[in-house]
Amino acid sequence: AHGNSSIVADRIALRAADYVVTEAGFGADMGAAKFFDIKCRASGLEPDAALLIATVRAIKAHSGRFEIKAGKPLPDGLGKEDLEALADGVCNLEKQIENVRQFGVPVVVAINRFPTDTEAEIEVVKERALAAGARAAEVSEVHAKGGEGGAAIGAAIIDAAESGEADFK
Repeated sequence: AHGNSSIVADRIALRAADYVVTEAGFGADMGAAKFFDIKCRASGLEPDAALLIATVRAIKAHSGRFEIKAGKPLPDGLGKEDLEALADGVCNLEKQIENVRQFGVPVVVAINRFPTDTEAEIEVVKERALAAGARAAEVSEVHAKGGEGGAAIGAAIIDAAESGEADFK
């Protein structure tokens, strides 16, 4: 299973909506690659943009500074401002942006905000995402604010899709 909705589902959605967002599965290194290499090839459909979702907490976890064990509570430090851990872990996000861009589609980064995220941490992620080639990086607060919390992401992904920058390969 490659973690994608069916081609039939996407074709139905394309007839019913102006924009279709399809889940590509976990990780740009797995889900996105399978979406691009398998689903797009089999369907003949080409994406106009990609949305890459990240969290400050996950980026800090990628720093290697925290011991994370399945079934155990997360280390307290992941919920506290730590710009050094963030700087050490953001290379993973940068690589995922590079991976998706290799397929010729503009990338928008959604930063799923947790209550413990600080403005300084959000700014670091935004700056590094843009420097790595993301077309936009916006905060997503859909969990806390519903649709209003996703308006900036929606606008950014529509802008990317309509930019004409996609050269899917």
